[in-house]
Amino acid sequence: MDVSIISDEYFMREALREARKAMELDEVPVGAVIVCNDRIIARGHNLTERLNDVTAHAEMQAFTAASHHLGAKYLEECTLYVTLEPCLMCAGAAFWTQIGRIVYGASDDKRGYTMTGASVLHPRTTVVPGKLETECADLLREFFKRKR
Repeated sequence: MDVSIISDEYFMREALREARKAMELDEVPVGAVIVCNDRIIARGHNLTERLNDVTAHAEMQAFTAASHHLGAKYLEECTLYVTLEPCLMCAGAAFWTQIGRIVYGASDDKRGYTMTGASVLHPRTTVVPGKLETECADLLREFFKRKR
């Protein structure tokens, strides 16, 4: 069995744990972890309401924490696991970090970076979409159903 499949599922489940933390705070349940050398070096979840900051997305929190952990601004040896397809802002930040790989769960047809059709990620960044997509999407649906 392919080890990366097992690892990708394991780390995406960790990102889902972060998303549930956001949900407990009444934030849109998006979670992220950044992995380097098979170890989680950063975690993040949406904090836009709590911090009153539209840029406080899960990915942004994780990028900052990973950079602090490594003492470096580039994350080319790292993988970002995030429960929702990154928005244009987060994809732009991913470009600047030169992150090596992005694995995301649910697609975001309205605000995801792929909606533009333009390549906004760093040319060396590889992307794996749809990892645990159903679980990630279900969590978001549950959150918005409660809001209505």
